Amino acid sequence: MSNKDLAIILHNYPQSPVAEKIRTAFGIKGLSWSNVEIPRLPPKPMLTTLTGGYRRTPVMQIGADIYCDTLCIIQELEKRFPTPSFMPTNDAGFLWCLSRWTDGALFDLAVKIVLGSAGENLPADFAEDRGRLYLGEDWAEGLKRANAELPHLVAQLRITLGRLDQQLSDGRKFLSGQQAAAIDAQMYHVAWFVEGRWEGGPSFIAQFPNVKQWMLSVSEIGHGQSATMTAEEAIAIATSNQTQTGQGVLDNDPQGLAVGQKISVVPDVNGGEQAVEGTVRMADIYSVAVDRVSDTAGEVCVHFPRAGYRIEVL
Repeated sequence: MSNKDLAIILHNYPQSPVAEKIRTAFGIKGLSWSNVEIPRLPPKPMLTTLTGGYRRTPVMQIGADIYCDTLCIIQELEKRFPTPSFMPTNDAGFLWCLSRWTDGALFDLAVKIVLGSAGENLPADFAEDRGRLYLGEDWAEGLKRANAELPHLVAQLRITLGRLDQQLSDGRKFLSGQQAAAIDAQMYHVAWFVEGRWEGGPSFIAQFPNVKQWMLSVSEIGHGQSATMTAEEAIAIATSNQTQTGQGVLDNDPQGLAVGQKISVVPDVNGGEQAVEGTVRMADIYSVAVDRVSDTAGEVCVHFPRAGYRIEVL
């Protein structure tokens, strides 16, 4: 098995704020990785043949192991590459919990501001896809409400950035001190999205000079070292490898999961997404991994976080 076969591969596209979170995480750890650019909109057949239907961005691949959702990706990076740590202080448990808010409610607020402010200028296909993903079945009305409520939404985000500006006023370089942590990447991607994709973003961010300086510090970390890879090459790597994930389910699993049991996994939101089906290979408190067979990629193991995902026994 070559080093290339076990290289980090990120399936993403440049404009994705959620992918920017992981690219920044690569920079924090100083990692080398291969970049596979995927379409911004479905269909994404080269991606979903690996994931079994999961279409969100980004997805990380290492050999035949496929990691969905940035929480799962960051957990795996910390496990495989513990130094430098994503948790350089004694607040790891608290910061993991806080990430559920940055990646959930806070990012959803940013999405409403960016999409709502675009109004009729938002391309129809993009509006329908992202609206359905983040705002549910009644996405068209949701976009209208976001547009009408834009001052309120901005006021809510202003609270968070105001608190961050106070936090950073003591001269610290990063949110938890002088070393960059996962929470910097998890908070940065929201600010990066708002500043870069909302017309009023640059002037809004400028109201918070300490936040602006922190964003500059995070951006200077960079994205590690990347090289371009084709989707076909990534699939070939999956085909030529076997999962490195061991089998086992932690005792007292609340859903009674067991190795070999057929399940489906889907985001725990009404985004109209396809569930991924497979057989349980591993499950613990924080994650679940399923074995599945792809017509194109062969046998792969697809990983999800338990937080934010619904598991159904089939």
